Amino acid sequence: QVQLVESGGGLVQAGDSLRLSCAASGPTFSAYAMGWFRQAPGKERDLVASIDRTGTRTYYVDSAKGRFTISRDNAKNTVYLQMNSLKPEDTAVYYCAARFGLYYAQSTSMYDYWGQGTQVTVSS
Repeated sequence: QVQLVESGGGLVQAGDSLRLSCAASGPTFSAYAMGWFRQAPGKERDLVASIDRTGTRTYYVDSAKGRFTISRDNAKNTVYLQMNSLKPEDTAVYYCAARFGLYYAQSTSMYDYWGQGTQVTVSS
C-alpha cells in the first residue's frame, strides 16, 4: 500500500510559477513510476507529465512541454512538478499517481495509487 499526499497548489497569476510536491509513504517508492494528472471542472482527468521509477525517462503532454518539469527524489520518497509560465487554462486539481513497475503510462487506469489532489488556480 502506498499513500500519496500532494502539496504546493494555490492561487497565482498568469506567468507565475508553482512547484507541486507529492510525498509517498512506504519503503518501496523507487519501485513505482509516477505521474502527475490534472482535472478541470467538467473535464476528464488527464496526464500532464510522468517519470519512470529511476527518474531517467520523462514524458510530457504537449501543453506542458517547455513549461513544466517533473522530477523525483527517491531518497525523499517525493515527486515534484515544477510549473512555470502558468496560464489560466492550467487551472485544475492536480493529482499524483503511482504505477508499480519501471515505466510510466498515459492512462489513468494504469496507475495503482492516487493522492487526494491539490488545487491550482491561475488568474488572468
